[in-house]
Amino acid sequence: MAASGKLSTCRLPPLPTIREIIKLLRLQAAKQLSQNFLLDLRLTGGWLSSAPRMSPQCPWGRGPGGLARPRGRVSRHWRATGFWSGPSTSLYQNSGPTAQETREIVRKAGNLTNAYVYEVGPGPGGITRSILNADVAELLVVEKDTRFIPGLQMLSDAAPGKLRIVHGDVLTFKVEKAFSESLKRPWEDDPPNVHIIGNLPFSVSTPLIIKWLENISCRDGPFVYGRTQMTLTFQKEVAERLAANTGSKQRSRLSVMAQYLCNVRHIFTIPGQAFVPKPEVDVGVVHFTPLIQPKIEQPFKLVEKVVQNVFQFRRKYCHRGLRMLFPEAQRLESTGRLLELADIDPTLRPRQLSISHFKSLCDVYRKMCDEDPQLFAYNFREELKRRKSKNEEKEEDDAENYRL
Repeated sequence: MAASGKLSTCRLPPLPTIREIIKLLRLQAAKQLSQNFLLDLRLTGGWLSSAPRMSPQCPWGRGPGGLARPRGRVSRHWRATGFWSGPSTSLYQNSGPTAQETREIVRKAGNLTNAYVYEVGPGPGGITRSILNADVAELLVVEKDTRFIPGLQMLSDAAPGKLRIVHGDVLTFKVEKAFSESLKRPWEDDPPNVHIIGNLPFSVSTPLIIKWLENISCRDGPFVYGRTQMTLTFQKEVAERLAANTGSKQRSRLSVMAQYLCNVRHIFTIPGQAFVPKPEVDVGVVHFTPLIQPKIEQPFKLVEKVVQNVFQFRRKYCHRGLRMLFPEAQRLESTGRLLELADIDPTLRPRQLSISHFKSLCDVYRKMCDEDPQLFAYNFREELKRRKSKNEEKEEDDAENYRL
């Protein structure tokens, strides 16, 4: 049972400085980090409730905007991780947004009071602190890097009964078994009191969101509790694609896959300098709320196949990608039939196709697959490989005959 009471009365350990991060991870340069961590509490929502003013009992100073800046003895919190660093420049010097925007990440996740939160990739605990300050019932964090576990454990010690730490991989962790069965709600009801919040590593953000979208379609994984809401960070370009409207230059496969299952909002953008190490791009915060009824009522894998084929030739007319759904022998005829039955203009570009267009395409393609059970398993790349292999064999035979 999670402990009750306001966390704001607790003093959480300070965030590590850049030098402390580098020594903790034994790096030669900050860019060796595999993930970009958000350590500016002005952006994560961590306000002064956990950082009192300078006093004889509190070795804290004030940074820009009135934020607490660790000085002097604060490094003692990080001695426990097995290293020591001398004076260094604080991360709180990063430029941040206006006062109204400072708590956006956690605030935009919704009302977290007494909520159960699953945080992905906490790292040194920048967003973790802000979530704890929102007075959650329980926070579950999954961290793959063992070097961050001691620092997270100190947060757990400072907030007894609130923070549960799992050393594992978010791609394989079974979150459906993490929280009580009593939190489950019918899909048609309001979203459950369970939230997913995360600063996703760029390298896994796309496969992870596709995995979760498939979970939404099947109503399993994190969505066994109901229409669990997600507030996640992505590369700005990816965030724009997820929320892109029909006709937008950013419209992509991700746009359709996310929007046919969720209400997707690109909330705001965080400047790259707020992260350590500083990425070459800015970062977008995106909020997902699963829809009660998906806009395309077909199996996820079927929708994914149609959408992928359309967007693989994103600058061509849509019929170019749709042709690849069919074997070469019947390609022209079947593509024409698909477009005719779905009532789609073959000269539309992929980004001009709306969700309703994709619904029509998926519905007709499903009927064609029912008529020909082998059609869905068809992969044009496999056909190309077989053709290439035959051509190579023929060339070898011709060369052998020429030598004879």
